[in-house]
Amino acid sequence: MPNHFACHYSLNGSWLKMIAVLSMFIDHIGKYLLICSDSYNEPLLTLFGTSVSAYLLTRTIGRLAFPIFSFLLIEGFIHTRNRRKYGLNLLAFAIISEIPWLLLHSGNWPFKSHNVMFTLLFGFLGMLAWEKYKSNIAKQAMAIISLFVLAYIFKADYSWKGFAFIMMLYLLRERSKMPVAAIAGTGLLAKSPLLTTGVLTAFIPISLYNGERGFIKGNYAKYLFYVFYPSHLLLIYLIKYWWMN
Repeated sequence: MPNHFACHYSLNGSWLKMIAVLSMFIDHIGKYLLICSDSYNEPLLTLFGTSVSAYLLTRTIGRLAFPIFSFLLIEGFIHTRNRRKYGLNLLAFAIISEIPWLLLHSGNWPFKSHNVMFTLLFGFLGMLAWEKYKSNIAKQAMAIISLFVLAYIFKADYSWKGFAFIMMLYLLRERSKMPVAAIAGTGLLAKSPLLTTGVLTAFIPISLYNGERGFIKGNYAKYLFYVFYPSHLLLIYLIKYWWMN
């Protein structure tokens, strides 16, 4: 989104990253740690007349992460000075993240699932193909369909739905179209009414984005967020291993 929104909206890209990272971390605490507890499904509070466990609450909060990360991916794709380097960074950290991902998922290599960095990479390649073949609809459609099928076969986190969501958000990224993206996004990413609330909530900070990078600047700070993903997976794996042994 262009910088002329800056005077009207209040969240820069750095705050979006912080919200996404925190949401993801909370989600993974529920997904990999709380679920190991015998009482993980006990009611913790009541929302809209529905009893909510600590596990479900963490998973709902976690629904903010992927939409925000997808939005930041799109912003990075549009504004980066070097798309080749951007894509190679995604590929490198997808490969690095596969090690703690497989540890956490009991060594499911090669077919069961792969980490979300691959999903973001497929989305990046989809946007690249969309722009490259703008003047050739047949090639454009073939490239997007091929990536869609690849995302499904490869079984990266969120599978084909994650790829479809990124492409949908890319095409509906204008602020005036954001409500449509939010509604369509819940259909792709949410499996229950409560999780729908989480996905819809993600579009609040996205809609408040002011087009500015924010306080996270420089290569060290940028790569810290890349490193956080495999690092926190490894940390959760070690805690889970200690807990269960």
